[in-house]
Amino acid sequence: MALAEVCGLNSFVDFNATREKDYFSQEIEAYSRNFINHVQLAVPPYRNPAENLARLADGTDETGKHLKIKFDHGTTTLGFQYKGGIILAVDSRATGGQFIGSSTMKKIVEINNYLLGTLAGGAADCVYWDRILAKECRMYELRNRERISIAAASKLLSNMVYNYKGMGLSMGMMLAGWDKRGPGLYYVDSEGTRTPGKVFSVGSGSIYAFGALDSGYHWDLSDEEAYELGRRSIYHATHRDAYSGGIVRVYHMKSTGWIHISDEDCKDLHYMYQDQKKQGNN
Repeated sequence: MALAEVCGLNSFVDFNATREKDYFSQEIEAYSRNFINHVQLAVPPYRNPAENLARLADGTDETGKHLKIKFDHGTTTLGFQYKGGIILAVDSRATGGQFIGSSTMKKIVEINNYLLGTLAGGAADCVYWDRILAKECRMYELRNRERISIAAASKLLSNMVYNYKGMGLSMGMMLAGWDKRGPGLYYVDSEGTRTPGKVFSVGSGSIYAFGALDSGYHWDLSDEEAYELGRRSIYHATHRDAYSGGIVRVYHMKSTGWIHISDEDCKDLHYMYQDQKKQGNN
């Protein structure tokens, strides 16, 4: 060591570094490429990650022991087109199994002034990929000096999550926006599915929301009627689905960009609708 110090080797060769430290740094760099490229997530070091993760998702390991890795997901989100644009309405309850984690979760992500995304499934997965999509949309705008189309944004998101198909991502998202082709509404999930449409509802309470939507939806709705339809649909879902609740948020996508319409507590809506029902019976 004395000879090395005399020769000045210690200035560029660290003899004090342990092999263990090098091993862990190499392992982190090899498997956690997210530090280099945030679009590329770390996957378990299997020969075929998708196949092995799918086997674990069945609920048992190789010895037949039960694995508690199936999570309960609950939410209600909806979106529909009408003559005045696109309405998005969501609840705000975030659950962990049968426990309420938050009653103020914001399930509509403002990607840019002309593009909105909704969250359903795993909150961490949805928020992460929405943030990545927002960055990619901004990069596209800077490179091409025009906003990305809704079709291209939905395809971009679908392509990114398709690389992790079968690896445990949990996402059921809607993208709503307005571009030079007009309004656009797409559904994208963690399996890479990408579907355009005019009426969507996603989440555990979606079957109840669809019931209210089917009874009141038509293309020629006025703005106030559309707001009330979205609000009432989410309310009925939260009233019947234990995993939905909290605040009903309503957004309106127009040719001039999105507008935040209202945030109303489900409890207040419940008493308001009950009073309206009593007055109607009288």
